[in-house]
Amino acid sequence: MRAALFLPVLAALCGAAEWDLQIEQLTRGPAHHFFGYIGHAKTIPWNASGRYILCLRTAFQDHMPKPGEAAGVVVIDTSDGNKVIPLDRTRAWNFQQGTMFYWNPLEPETQFFFNDRDPATNRVFAVLYDVRARKRVREFRYDDTPFANSGVAPVGGRFLGLNYGRMARLRPVTGYPGAFDWNSTTPAPDNDGVFIADTRTGSKRLLVSFAQLAAAIRPMRPDVDGRPLFINHTLWNRDAGRIYFYVRADFAAPRGERIDIPVSIRPDGSGLTVHARHIGGHPEWENGSRIVGIDGGRQILYDVDAKTIVGQIGTPEKIPEPEGDCAVSPDGKWFVSGYRQGSSNYYAVLNREDGGYARTRGFPHPGWTGGDLRLDAAPAWNRTSDRILFPAIAPDGTRQTFLMTIRRAR
Repeated sequence: MRAALFLPVLAALCGAAEWDLQIEQLTRGPAHHFFGYIGHAKTIPWNASGRYILCLRTAFQDHMPKPGEAAGVVVIDTSDGNKVIPLDRTRAWNFQQGTMFYWNPLEPETQFFFNDRDPATNRVFAVLYDVRARKRVREFRYDDTPFANSGVAPVGGRFLGLNYGRMARLRPVTGYPGAFDWNSTTPAPDNDGVFIADTRTGSKRLLVSFAQLAAAIRPMRPDVDGRPLFINHTLWNRDAGRIYFYVRADFAAPRGERIDIPVSIRPDGSGLTVHARHIGGHPEWENGSRIVGIDGGRQILYDVDAKTIVGQIGTPEKIPEPEGDCAVSPDGKWFVSGYRQGSSNYYAVLNREDGGYARTRGFPHPGWTGGDLRLDAAPAWNRTSDRILFPAIAPDGTRQTFLMTIRRAR
């Protein structure tokens, strides 16, 4: 096993000189390796002990995956020189969100979720896999409404589900090409929307339908009728008491013409709320009803219950591009913003207790800055709030997994 590549320390945290950052490349080509999604609301790539890191392995990055083009489901063994261990394969994945990996909060040491599809029917489903047993211990298949996982509750026991066939038609970057869509001609069906599945019993229910959402946003968007709706970024808050997502349509149109409306709801179906204030495309939950977003070039805290801005994280000097991919650390003391400038991704790391911060050098990704194959910044914290996983283009041109470690300076 080759030794890990450590890059030079990039910056000391300004105003808190006892901290610095170190970058390590964990995986190498010729295959590509990436986790795929942002570390929203405790979406953590590491298992409970920190030994294993989840990621996908694929032989290509130059096209969206066709239905039969599987990616390898692997773990990086940090106790064995970052050895990559193959476990399974998935036919339900993309480059922006991977296959929606989540360690099972009820068994976080050995079990994780990912999405897959039936090769005969193209119906998608969620999988629960056990690393110790080296096998799938459950599949969540719903033939009448074949949705897959779009977010596991941080407290465990439930996951949200979306129709990835519909997303493949209407927002390809977030969907699984060729996946079955049971409502391919209906703009706002009453039997599709956001689902909730119980991970213990396998039972499912429709939390809110597209028909309900169309009615809810109609006062704000009278032009909603006849426009095919889809949903992106279903985010549980940290205590699993609220869910936030975007209702969208015509995303290829100019911003002023597309529909892009934030909605929040409680997991029992109550409290459906349409938000007039848009706070950016990749928000993140802080605590309770407060969600992190942007307003006027600031990284703000927005209360979904009060429907108002209630705070701010950092300053524009410390977080220069607050509309990037952001994540609050599990302990709440740190904040990372990954953002694009030109053809490079940068990261700003902020200590929320003393205000110290650092910004990394750029990680160039020319050719992968836009479209369905783009390489988003996608930072994700570990469980002890001192390391951040992120994807980048390695010197050999492959898409690889990198690690940023926050260390005390000597």
